[in-house]
Amino acid sequence: MIPIEWVCRRVATGSFLKRNPGVKEGYRFSPLKMEMFFKDDANNDPQWSEEQLLVANFSLAGLTIGQCEVDIMNRSTVAIFEILERAWATQNCTLVDMKIEFGVNVATKEVVLADTIDNDSWRLWPAGDRSQQKDKQVYRDLKEVTPEAMQMVKRNFEWVSERVQLLLESAASGRVVVLMGSTSDMPHCDKIRKACGSYGVPCVLRVTSAHKGPDETLRIKAEYEGDGVPTVFVAVAGRSNGLGPVMSGNTAYPVINCPPITPDWGAQDVWSSLRMPSGLGCSTVLSPDAAAQFAAQIFGLGNHLVWSKLRASMLNTWVSLKIADKKLQSCSL
Repeated sequence: MIPIEWVCRRVATGSFLKRNPGVKEGYRFSPLKMEMFFKDDANNDPQWSEEQLLVANFSLAGLTIGQCEVDIMNRSTVAIFEILERAWATQNCTLVDMKIEFGVNVATKEVVLADTIDNDSWRLWPAGDRSQQKDKQVYRDLKEVTPEAMQMVKRNFEWVSERVQLLLESAASGRVVVLMGSTSDMPHCDKIRKACGSYGVPCVLRVTSAHKGPDETLRIKAEYEGDGVPTVFVAVAGRSNGLGPVMSGNTAYPVINCPPITPDWGAQDVWSSLRMPSGLGCSTVLSPDAAAQFAAQIFGLGNHLVWSKLRASMLNTWVSLKIADKKLQSCSL
């Protein structure tokens, strides 16, 4: 375990107000306010600066905690907070602040989250109202511990426990419908479907040609518009792309062009996806993975589970680049 407690704050309250006189309770931090505390019971866990953490030169399981590791813990704390914050918002509950700790995986020498995040880890204010707080602070604020007071604390913890289960659910639904002009585009479309799955977004593949069978293309469009499920259409058509423009001109749903570019005529064919008549709003994304990501970002606006997967993917990408840079510097030295 790395003997540092990371605290992430969205709203000013508690000890922050004592250490920062003049700041009013309820002040909202954007971006999030990050603090760290050295775990030292004898000295009441003093607050540390990043510089103090770096000069401490902790070595754990063969890993020295340097700038790279500090940055990873900082970024990870922010991402974890934002994911939980968005989840709790679905229950009309404000995640005020949160504390977590990290450790070093003995086998891989990686910095990992090493904590149990529970009602002792955060402050929760339903509807943003401190008087309705449901976390452990309720117990700390008791003037006298009585059976009645403990029953109130118990009810609060039960309230949190019940709603934690709801955080894994989403009332919002959605799907991606990939329309391909020919089954020869199947490998390209399969990449889109696989990438959609990584974000928890259902994906349906259909074959239709806006050039050779426009009536069938519009019938398929109406089929998915008619059941009320939010849908993003992805048009996959080589050569002259008629699918994307025809779909965009006949539906209010989002349409993404993702043409399979070929080495021979790709530079010319792509213009049929880029140059649209006025009144059409379909975007063009060449990478199948990126097209799926774009669709997931649309759904993530209303689905916290999809948004969380996107946010976690961002963090993982950032961490992998940070570690790669550290390894490269080590080799250069």
